[in-house]
Amino acid sequence: MERKQRLMQAVPLLLEWYRLSKRDLPWRENKDPYRVWVSEIMLQQTRVEAVKSYYLRFLNRFPTVNDLACAREEEVLKMWEGLGYYSRARNLHKAAKQIAQEGAFPQTWEGVRALAGIGDYTAGAICSIAYDLPCPAVDGNVLRVLARLLADESNIDEPNTRKAFSAQLKEAYPPQAGDFCQALMELGAIVCVPNGAPLCEECPWQTVCLAHLENREEEYPVRKEKKARKIVPVSVYVLQKEGKFALQKRGEKGLLAGLWQFPLKEGEAAPPAMGKVIKTKKSKHIFTHVEWHMTGYYINAEEFYCDYVWVSAEEIAQFYALPSAFKGYFEWLK
Repeated sequence: MERKQRLMQAVPLLLEWYRLSKRDLPWRENKDPYRVWVSEIMLQQTRVEAVKSYYLRFLNRFPTVNDLACAREEEVLKMWEGLGYYSRARNLHKAAKQIAQEGAFPQTWEGVRALAGIGDYTAGAICSIAYDLPCPAVDGNVLRVLARLLADESNIDEPNTRKAFSAQLKEAYPPQAGDFCQALMELGAIVCVPNGAPLCEECPWQTVCLAHLENREEEYPVRKEKKARKIVPVSVYVLQKEGKFALQKRGEKGLLAGLWQFPLKEGEAAPPAMGKVIKTKKSKHIFTHVEWHMTGYYINAEEFYCDYVWVSAEEIAQFYALPSAFKGYFEWLK
């Protein structure tokens, strides 16, 4: 069976499975492009279960693109607090201002792709889901599903592989482009899973998946070997004086750019001579390419040091976006 024929045969099987088996997710209740866009940005490198509450809270605060465009950046970051990859929130805010200036959400792939923070995948997802346009959204999940369906030995980390799959998918897109796009994502998320053996007995493609028919499912997809994360020791200083806590703002470039944090020093370091150490605690936080091995010190400070902003725990909770890397030390603020 040729690749195109196999893909065309797979499409109706997938659509029927999706109709019967799709998860009930809040962003599937409304195809408004603004809502689709917010969900797609939140779902980048973030688990579905983690996104649900953030999505509802974010849209409750910013129900329209104009509401988001008019908000202060600090407020947008605060509503994003804990989701990570904060450049997503900044780009969302920047793109909202673009849309507000132009007067409406763009309705073409090129228009959507031109918005801040939107790449080929997200533009494809928005256009197919919101407008039923045949615009493939090819990410790691989709690449894995297609590599197994077609027993394709191309390295999925190569840009040319993504382009080739996108072109083949575009030819196979049915009129229900939005459902098909989401069905591919769904299949990769809950059946043709990234970690461990795929759940082939639950898959609608059992009869057409070449990797399954050849009993070679776990040989696909072919990938580059991942580089090990860099381990970085970090010391965190939770300075407290008279019910106020010290915060500092990170630089505008690099990891966690422009966000607030407790005073911090990379590398092995003893607590500074700023007061009495009351508690210590170790924790770990994993970024994409870096792993922080953290030692936190709770210190009763001798004075209000002018290098920092001093605020109450209530002010931190309400106004300051602290990354989840520091979550292990939030209990000290109570």
